[in-house]
Amino acid sequence: MTFAAQVALPKSGGLAAGVVPLLALAIFINYVDRGNLATAAPLIKDQLKLSASEIGLLLSAFSWTYTPSQILAGWLSERINAYRTLALGLLIWSVATALSGVASGFWMLILLRLLLGIGESAAFPCSSKLIAQHLPQNQMGAANGLIGVGLALGPAFGTFFGGKLMAISGWRPLFIGFGLVSLLWLVPWLLATRGASAAPEPEDHGQAPSYWAILAKKEAWGAGLGHFCNNYAFYFVISWLPLYLVKSRGFSISQMAEIGGMIYLVYAVSCLVVGRLTDFLLKQGLDSSLVRKSACIASATTVAVSLAVCAVGSSQVSIISLFVAGFAFGLNTSTMYAVGQTLGGARGGGKWIGLQNCMGNVAGIVGPLITGAIVERTGQFYWAFLVAAVVSLVGIAGWTLLIGRIEPLDWTTKPA
Repeated sequence: MTFAAQVALPKSGGLAAGVVPLLALAIFINYVDRGNLATAAPLIKDQLKLSASEIGLLLSAFSWTYTPSQILAGWLSERINAYRTLALGLLIWSVATALSGVASGFWMLILLRLLLGIGESAAFPCSSKLIAQHLPQNQMGAANGLIGVGLALGPAFGTFFGGKLMAISGWRPLFIGFGLVSLLWLVPWLLATRGASAAPEPEDHGQAPSYWAILAKKEAWGAGLGHFCNNYAFYFVISWLPLYLVKSRGFSISQMAEIGGMIYLVYAVSCLVVGRLTDFLLKQGLDSSLVRKSACIASATTVAVSLAVCAVGSSQVSIISLFVAGFAFGLNTSTMYAVGQTLGGARGGGKWIGLQNCMGNVAGIVGPLITGAIVERTGQFYWAFLVAAVVSLVGIAGWTLLIGRIEPLDWTTKPA
């Protein structure tokens, strides 16, 4: 909270003071809890005697429920409001995390990962609903940048401190401790949003568009494709980095924790700087479409090149390339959510991001399975890195060919 307070946003609209930092903290917790399995994968694999494909199945299971539940979360953010939906989601995912520490076997872990996905699905639709409803375009970059810091620091904290804790006491205390501590977030959230949560929706925002109306827009498919390709590469790194560093490059658990933590720190700084920079450029009068699309294209290209270099480089070159990839992910994190929030507008921001995130997180289902199969068949990560690099480049088509101007869409006319 101290760091969040230092970069708090200007007061705006009906968004209570401290809400955006608390949203960033919720995303931080979200990524700590979902990333625990990847951090613990080397020990879980050995202790439960799992194959690479079974590890891929465990990593993928989270997205089986997380992805479709985005639609439910977007609907609930309009139905019972975003404040309550997010609180309910965090309660569910914290309990699922803690119970994972007492899981007795493979299938119990699968079930708890499914429950975790349901709870964590509330995070982005709810945060985007609040940002789209209360913030102008030239403040969205900073808000999403701060949330991106939470997204990046979650894996950093989880990988570094989780790895250190795991090296001392094993993987089970990691899940139990992090799950129980996560529940503490509910106290400041309920206190800060009590009044806003009970208030009715502003009448001037009108009725939210239906999911069918959003699907009728080609921009929704462009944002979904771009989000999918970004997530494929990002989930590849966040899911397989610990196993890659330990099993393929020969680093110890402690070294893995340090390297992974620093990569995510670079990612966090990039999110914050790029979010502030894009807002500054918009305030200077630059075109929103030019600013947002340039960031997305630069991110996809740099990520692709970095992952390709990892495939062929030495251990030292691969580590440097992963740091560059971490920086490049920050170019897109604050941007792709701002794109969806802008296109959806105050009326449709929550549902739009729910749908966009649903499309994007299909990568979380297929990505770990594809990577697990590649690694098991080839015994190395070479082709897995190249596949992730190619998918990252495909995302450029979504941001450029299917999305025209980045501005609020008209929801007053019904789709044909």
